[in-house]
Amino acid sequence: MDRGQAWDIVCEYVQSDSLRKHMLAVEFAMRAYAEHYGEDPDSWGLVGLLHDFDWEIHPALEQHPMDGAPILRARGLGEEDIRTILSHGPLAADDRITLRDKTLFAVDELTGLITAAALVRPSKDVRDVEVSSIRKKWKDKAFARGVNREDVENGAASLNVDLWEFHVPLVLRAMQAHAAELGIDGSLAK
Repeated sequence: MDRGQAWDIVCEYVQSDSLRKHMLAVEFAMRAYAEHYGEDPDSWGLVGLLHDFDWEIHPALEQHPMDGAPILRARGLGEEDIRTILSHGPLAADDRITLRDKTLFAVDELTGLITAAALVRPSKDVRDVEVSSIRKKWKDKAFARGVNREDVENGAASLNVDLWEFHVPLVLRAMQAHAAELGIDGSLAK
């Protein structure tokens, strides 16, 4: 499956613009990590893009992403890619075997926190966000309440990377490089 086919699946199953942008953010973060590790950015980006394609039709953790797997199989996605997508759920910690599996889990929640940090800025531009501002927001448990900070910490730990010195900066830079595509480029402030 190529990226165009994956995007068609996203557009078919995901109506929410914010969910589509989240999936794009995860794709960009996965690509950045793949480049860092010398892996295939297309393969890593593809699973990032597709990871939540079934959330609107299977919004319960008991169903998502497991019940989406047959749809992806029918569309021709390979078993290794499906296995990585299945491993991103919070209930699938034992299934995170490969570096790609662990990375998908590690970046998923973090992209939401970074997006929220951008949207509360007057500029609404992720390019104005710094790691220090994310760290400050991190401590405020009421901020981006839906972001599971423990998952973010566990994800970075599973990659053996420092949360604040490596993980957050890498994902932030990936999102900053694609600010317009993610809708956090200041256009909302105008």
